[in-house]
Amino acid sequence: MPQAPRQDQYVMLPPRGLRARGPSASPELQSFFRSAEPTDAVQNVTVAEGHELPLRVVDSIGDDGAKLVEASPEDLLALRALQPSVRIVPVVYYTPAVAPRAEVVARPEVAAASAGAKITLRVVSRQGKQPVAGAIVVAFTDYATGAGAQGTTNTRGEVGLDLGGSEVALDRLYVYPTNAFWTLRKANVKVTDGMQFALRPIDLGYVDGLRHYYPNAPDDAGDGVTVAVVDTGVSDHPDLVVAGGLNTVPGEDPDAFGDNGRQHGTHVAGIVAARGVPPAGIRGVAPGVTLRSYRVFGKGSGSASSFAVAKAVDAAVADGCDLVNMSLGGGAFDPVLAAAVEDARAGGSLCVIAAGNDDRGPVSFPASNEMAVAVSAMGRKGTFPSGTAEVDDVAAPFGTDKAEFIGAFSNIGPQVDLTAPGVAIISTVPGSYTEISGTSMACPAVTGVAARLVVSAGLPAERGAARSEALLGALLASATSRGFKPIYEGHGLPLPA
Repeated sequence: MPQAPRQDQYVMLPPRGLRARGPSASPELQSFFRSAEPTDAVQNVTVAEGHELPLRVVDSIGDDGAKLVEASPEDLLALRALQPSVRIVPVVYYTPAVAPRAEVVARPEVAAASAGAKITLRVVSRQGKQPVAGAIVVAFTDYATGAGAQGTTNTRGEVGLDLGGSEVALDRLYVYPTNAFWTLRKANVKVTDGMQFALRPIDLGYVDGLRHYYPNAPDDAGDGVTVAVVDTGVSDHPDLVVAGGLNTVPGEDPDAFGDNGRQHGTHVAGIVAARGVPPAGIRGVAPGVTLRSYRVFGKGSGSASSFAVAKAVDAAVADGCDLVNMSLGGGAFDPVLAAAVEDARAGGSLCVIAAGNDDRGPVSFPASNEMAVAVSAMGRKGTFPSGTAEVDDVAAPFGTDKAEFIGAFSNIGPQVDLTAPGVAIISTVPGSYTEISGTSMACPAVTGVAARLVVSAGLPAERGAARSEALLGALLASATSRGFKPIYEGHGLPLPA
């Protein structure tokens, strides 16, 4: 029996941008895009007069916009021949731009007689000694080679690690709680079965890197400005007010724009717009903004498709968002997100994007796009406790103020426009608070500053390229160099008026 043609997912784009409009799109091409409507199954689509092809249009950005399609390679070749102006682009995926954590990559070398011998460690709160469940414990017998064992604590705060004995010398031990506590890092420690480690609870009045540079803002900072958080969704939280949003993940409920279970988007949103008052809550850089959530990551998923992200950016522009925060990244150039970012800029919305976290690697896409505002992550000694995992993020070069550094994880390059605090930043997560590092955290700090500048920059009232360009000019002008080379900091650290 012959096999059915393989069906892969692609994005169909017009010659320019996300929409088949203007002089670059012929009437025939515009008609084709409008006729390609989403369906639940493969159906014959008229791609040119007298020609049909079996396609499944999975989703669409408006009636005349980019299409997410499933088709066989053979049918795509035919489509290309019949509609030469259509760009056919493979779907690519993006991940949250958080700093990488220590991770075991090899089993420790132990004697055969000791193989399988587990050691139990217990993680508790420093205050009250209550067990800490769900914490990831990473134990390295040889940190240089990544050898060791790791696991997650149970409801009793216990984790069993196969380290080949009941007493083991470790090069490094890391503990990563899900929320409410600082991380833990220990070097050259001997662990024994039943050993207990206490985590320091997060004090919401603590001056972390964000609050060092951007002390608690007034309630109306950013008032009248609309900010889109294109991310894993934003959860209900006492410190956050979400005005609305959209879920652009194909096949999911468009109204389900809350947190997808990964916490990242809620943390990002808090950095921009949290309205709490320490020490009972936390405050973002621009608590007065109108906050909108655009969820592009599927339920429980750690990756987002280029189509979902592009659709979210397009919706944010249509919804009048002045700023679009994108704390995510991928790899090489992608025409789909390039079109989305460029269309946003032309429509009066400025995209602020995380540079990525590949340990001084090149700026990731879409931050590397010329129409984006690319943000690296800086840190400051003394804005996180000693003995936390963030100690590893301290690395040269250091700034004019020798307490300042660019996070060891942060990507760098000539595309970097600005830098902002991104090491051990305290913010909101569903039902709690936690600290996370990454250019993901630096990015919303810049978005918050930009939101405050909208109010004072005297921007053109009409939404369009002139408005977004004026905002970018004001944002870059607000920055001061911290003494790093431009590839690390761009114009420097932006400060609100």
